[in-house]
Amino acid sequence: MGVRKLRYPIQSKNGPILSPTKKNQSNAVDRSTLPKIVSLFAGAGGLDLGFKKAGYKIAVAFDISYAAIRSHKKNFPRTESVVADLIELGPIGVLQKVKENIAIGQRIAVIGGPPCQGFSRANSASYADDPRNQLPALYLEIVKELQRNYIVEFLIIENVLGIRDKKHSKIYQALVEGISDIGFNVSENEMCAVDYGVPQYRRRIVLSGMRKGQNYTIVRPQKRVGIATVREAIGTLKKPAYFRRGILPEEIPVHPNHWTMQPKSPRFQNPDDDTGNGRSFKRLKWDDASPTIAFGHREIHVHPSGIRRLSIFEAMLLQGFPREFVLVGNLTEQVEQVSNAVPPPLARSIASAVTRALSRK
Repeated sequence: MGVRKLRYPIQSKNGPILSPTKKNQSNAVDRSTLPKIVSLFAGAGGLDLGFKKAGYKIAVAFDISYAAIRSHKKNFPRTESVVADLIELGPIGVLQKVKENIAIGQRIAVIGGPPCQGFSRANSASYADDPRNQLPALYLEIVKELQRNYIVEFLIIENVLGIRDKKHSKIYQALVEGISDIGFNVSENEMCAVDYGVPQYRRRIVLSGMRKGQNYTIVRPQKRVGIATVREAIGTLKKPAYFRRGILPEEIPVHPNHWTMQPKSPRFQNPDDDTGNGRSFKRLKWDDASPTIAFGHREIHVHPSGIRRLSIFEAMLLQGFPREFVLVGNLTEQVEQVSNAVPPPLARSIASAVTRALSRK
C-alpha cells in the first residue's frame, strides 16, 4: 500500500527537549507561506489549536455539533466555524463554503479526525458496517472536490488504533490506497500522547498525505518532554462545583469548565475501598499519566482522591488544553467535546513535522 510505518523508542520524561538544528532552522518555511487549513470533523478544535500554535491559519472548520462549533467560534474568532452534517452538505457544499473564505487557486491543507466510535476497541459492539465507518471515505471525496479548485499540499487523518483491526482492514486499506490514488504520498505514525507532553496514555493512528511530485520528505513527529503526571496537571486545583439545575457561571470556581457531576455513588463515600476499576469507575493515580480521556455520559474518570469524578476543566488539562481555552454548552455537551478532542500538544507536533516536510525538498 506504500505506507511508511514509523516506530520510535520511548523517550525518558527526564530527557532533553528536542530542538531544531541550525540546518532545520535555515530550511524553515515562512509562516505566511504555509497552506491555509480546512478542518473537517473539527469538534471544539484540539487538532486545529495544535496547527494554529505551529503557525497555520485555520480558515474554515466544520462539525455537526452546534455546541462544539460554539466552542470553536469562541476560541478561534477569526475562523469561519460552520455547523454542518458533512454527509448532508457533501463535497460540493464544503467546496462552496471554502470558496467563500479562501480564494480559488490558493494552497490549502485538510485536517481532521472522522468520528472513531465505529472503530474504537472500547466499543465492544463495533461492527464493520457501522455507517460512521464510511466517514473516512467521505473525507477523501471532499479532498478530491477541493483539488478541483485548490492546490491541496497535504492532508492529515487522525483515528483510533482499532481502525487497523482485522474487522476493519478493508476500510483501512481502502483509506490508505485512496489517499495515494488522489495524489499523496502516505506515511503512518502510531502516536501516544504521553510522548508529546500530555499526561495521558492516549494512542492514535495519524495518516499523513503529502502532495506527490514535490519531493516533500516523510512526516515524522518528534517527541517532546512536557507534563507527564496527573499531579503536575491538576494537583493544585481547588474543588470544582457540582452540577445542579440553575447553577450560575459565577458559582463555578477557577475556570468556566471547572464543574462535574454530583458524586452520588456509595463508592465515593469510602474512597479507600478501591475494589474495582471498571469502565465507569476508572480512578486516576497522582503520579502516573491518565488513561485515555474518552468518556461516556457516566464514565468520567474518578479524581485521584476517590471522592468525585474529574471536572471538565481537569479533563481538559489532562488533554493538554491551555488554561485560556473554554468549552461552551451544557455539562453533557462539554463531556462529549473534551472526549472527542485531539490533545493540542500532540497536534502541534504533527503540524511541526508537516512544516519540516514541506521545507525539506
